[in-house]
Formats: sequence, C-alpha cells, structure tokens
Amino acid sequence: MSQPPLRPLDGITVVSLEHAVAAPFASRQLADLGARVIKVERPGSGDFARAYDERVRGEASHFVWINRSKESLALDLKQPAARAVLTELLGRADVLLQNLAPGAAARMGLSFDALHAAHPRLIVCNISGYGEDGPYRDKKAYDLLIQSEAGFLSVTGTPETPSKAGCSIADIAAGMYAYTSILSALLLRGRTGVGSAIDVSMLESLAEWMGYPMYYAFEGAPPPPRTGASHASIYPYGPFAVGDGGTVMLGLQNEREWKAFCEQVLDDAPLATDPRFDANARRSAHRDELRALIVQAFAGMTTAQVEARLDAAGIANARMNDMAGLWRHPQLAARERWAQVGSPAGEIPALLPPGRSNAYAPRMDAVPGVGGHTDAILRELGRSDAQIAALRAARAI
Repeated sequence: MSQPPLRPLDGITVVSLEHAVAAPFASRQLADLGARVIKVERPGSGDFARAYDERVRGEASHFVWINRSKESLALDLKQPAARAVLTELLGRADVLLQNLAPGAAARMGLSFDALHAAHPRLIVCNISGYGEDGPYRDKKAYDLLIQSEAGFLSVTGTPETPSKAGCSIADIAAGMYAYTSILSALLLRGRTGVGSAIDVSMLESLAEWMGYPMYYAFEGAPPPPRTGASHASIYPYGPFAVGDGGTVMLGLQNEREWKAFCEQVLDDAPLATDPRFDANARRSAHRDELRALIVQAFAGMTTAQVEARLDAAGIANARMNDMAGLWRHPQLAARERWAQVGSPAGEIPALLPPGRSNAYAPRMDAVPGVGGHTDAILRELGRSDAQIAALRAARAI
C-alpha cells in the first residue's frame, strides 16, 4: 500500500501550554501542516476557552475552531510529578509554545535561557500582550484591550461610536505571527542545528496591521475618520441599500470604473462629469449627496439586478453575508472546502485551512476532550499503569 504524501511538518512535535485564542490558533496551523501538537491542559476543566459557550452541540465555538488535530495532556504543573512529565516531553519536542500569564512560564523554569543548555535544538515561542520587556510587560492583555491600545478602535465604527472587530483580531494577528515565526525558526534550525527564542507581542502584531492608518496620520496629519462599513478615503466604496431590502457592497478604484458605473449601473452617463463627483477626492467630500443618488437608483432594482449590472460593468461587488450565508456559501461548496472532524460532541463540519496544496492534504483530526490523550502519552514516556494510577490519585493528571 502506498504511503500518504508527506506533510511539511510531519515528524515535528510541539508542546503547547496554551489557552484562549492566540497560542491555540498558532498551534492549530502547525497541526494542519502535520505537526504533532500536545496541548497541556488543567486536569478536569482544561483550557478555559472550553467554557466560553456551548454553541456547537454543547462544545464552545472558539474551542472547536482552533483545537482540532491536537492531543490533550492533562497536567497540574503545580505538582512536581506533573512537571517531571513535561520536562521529559520537552526532551523529545521541537517547539515549546506558550501564552500563559506574563512571567508564569519563566517561574516554572520554562524560559528559553533555562531550557537551552539541556535542549539546544528546542524552539521556544512566547506570546504575550506586550512582549517580554518594556513598561507594559506585566499588564494583562485581552483582545479588546489590545484593539484599543493599537488604535484599531479609533478608526473602526461610525463617527459617533467606535467599534471592535467582530472576531478576535488581536489574538489572531499574534497567533499568525507566532505560527510564521515558528516556521522560520524551524528553517533556521535546519541550517544551524540550534533552536531559538521567539517573543510575540499582541500589541506589535496588531500595530503592524495598522500600518495604513498610521501612515495616513503621518507627522500629526488627521487620522482616517470612522466611516462604518464605507471606505475612509475612497468613494463610492461600501454598502448600499437595494429596493428589495438587500444590501450590496461595491467598490470603485479609478476614474475608468467611475465612468462605467455611471453609464452601465446607474444609467446616468452625465453624472460622471458632474463637478461634485469627477474625481475621487470630490466624490469623497460629497459622499452624502452621491449616496442619495446611488440609493435612489438602486431603489427600483432587486439585489440580483444590481449585482448583474455591476458584474457587467466590471465593478467589484459582494453581498453582505451573515453567518448563515457563510456556512452555505456557494464558492466554498464548489471548491470542496468543507471536511468533517471528530469532537467530544461527535462529527462536526470544519473548513479546510487556506492555501490548498497539490502536494499533500492537511491534517483534519478530531478536537480532543480534556486529557483524552494523557494515558497514551504517559505510556509512550514509559509510565506503567500503576504509575499512571498514582499520578491520577494525586491529581497530578
């Protein structure tokens, strides 16, 4: 029988002291590529994100999203016997990933400096709110707080009301930079034979994504205004109501598209040369007047008719989908982007990871229950059934 294609990270072992979103999101990407991810959880309760809600047949929405394809090892790291298990695991691991409270891993002897002599090939990646030094080092950090500190709230929402992102954007940014930094460290270790330390800050990760508004406000210039779902500096670019109650999102990028929009979509060719609207800066300055004209033109059409005109004119557009619409999106279905994975609640649908490859299939294994792999991992480390029973009796596992 032929062997399945080798995945990029087959043979790589990641031990992750993780909770919530940032580190679990990073480690799940590594698992997608074939890495063995051993998720260390508190005995009994596990990762506190397991209790965020019960929206997926009793399981938490955050948890099932970012914890598939992992092994759950229950360890009470306050107990020496449990720390001994972790120490033994690290001797076999390639990566230690953690996003515990600031300083918690170092107090347990899990800093890069403490581990490097015994494990010179080990890569240690720490995710925190503000980084390992500086005046904010010890501050607690949650996603919304980092969205605020990074200025995201100042440019998102309406003029009256700043708004946060509808998903954990700061955690996701930090998780992605941890993921790519670990991949880079594995490549570097392949050349040098030596592991490295990675320090990922949620603030720095989201600040990088804020590059456009930061430069827009360069040297004290006014920042981009909060414009809801519309673009702050390009118009028309955003949502527009349609006569059948739908909403169409459209975006113009240049004067050629503006001319086509007037002629083919609005059926109003003279509007293209109206001095209020004949350049993007003037359209943006007179956006309220232009919005009224567009909504008036769309009032006599259905969503499908507006979309057809926009497509024929070569104007970028989209429907404003909700979550139900995303679940049944025809493009995701046509490209066969859905798989089924196991979970404590049974089989559930899961999106295949972005970046379809012709060389291998991503790992799409089950979402684990708390401690579901503890006994198997301990036996792998040479513990007998009696020793495992003793650890369990002591509540070390």
